[in-house]
Amino acid sequence: VFQRKNLFRFLNSKHKDQAVSKNTYYRFLNETSYNWGKFLLLLAVKVTTVFHSLTRPERVNVLILDDSVIKRNRSKSVELLARVYDHVEHKCQKGFTLLTLGWSDGYSFIPTGFNMLSSANKSNRYNEISDTVDHRSTGYRIRKESMMHKTDAAIRLIENAINAGIKAQYVLMDTWFTTEPMIGAILNTGLAVIGMVKQLKQRYTYNDKQYKLQELKKFVCFDGARNIFGSLLVTTKTGIPVKIVFVRNRNKKSEYLYILSTDTSLSDAEIVRIYGNRWSIECFFKSSKSFLKLGTEFQSHNYGAMVSHTT
Repeated sequence: VFQRKNLFRFLNSKHKDQAVSKNTYYRFLNETSYNWGKFLLLLAVKVTTVFHSLTRPERVNVLILDDSVIKRNRSKSVELLARVYDHVEHKCQKGFTLLTLGWSDGYSFIPTGFNMLSSANKSNRYNEISDTVDHRSTGYRIRKESMMHKTDAAIRLIENAINAGIKAQYVLMDTWFTTEPMIGAILNTGLAVIGMVKQLKQRYTYNDKQYKLQELKKFVCFDGARNIFGSLLVTTKTGIPVKIVFVRNRNKKSEYLYILSTDTSLSDAEIVRIYGNRWSIECFFKSSKSFLKLGTEFQSHNYGAMVSHTT
């Protein structure tokens, strides 16, 4: 990628004398004994530790959780190829869901781990694990992990990052992940949650009465030209105390955004400021796909090769 060429063009360029054969690259990518997840996590720990020593101790460090779809719509025989739902285009695609966890200090973004999810539902998978993969290898383990439910895989990524020594205070999530079971599971890891919520069927307890998200708006004053209108301290169905901040939706003035925080001691402005760091993972996905050719450089049928290239 640093030569601005794909592998085929690079092996036929003036730099070919510096390269090895094409088969060597593919053997390297297909190797099932390499633990790419462990390598990425150890590298992230090394980098974040250096960054942490260079910044003030009061700087807020966060973990950001999000996913993106790797499309393989023209493929048929790719290992663990699945039918996945694309929340951006609001339709199903053939490919994989790249669930990613990253660390950010508000300026830098470092990916700490990922899971290239197939589908937990067997009826949504076009192909299964190849029979040639050794069941004792790391390659087989990551293939089994690709069939986990997205929420279970997300909690495992967070636990792995914490156990490896990644320092953070909050986990930032979008509306898909910010659900009560997910919030409870993250709180058990020792981290707080800041995420955007949308009205589904959940209810919140305020002044000993239960309200939907839309009904809570009557307790907040929306007059004036402010961007942050106010907040309410409520509890969830299972008794988790949270603060919900009401923010202006600049894209649609008739609607409002709701940002939830399990750390009720934070001010409204600080909750919104910290949640703004979540956008760095969107820039990370864009850069990976546009500049580093994520998902397009290697059109391999081997699941392990795709994990190798993604790392």
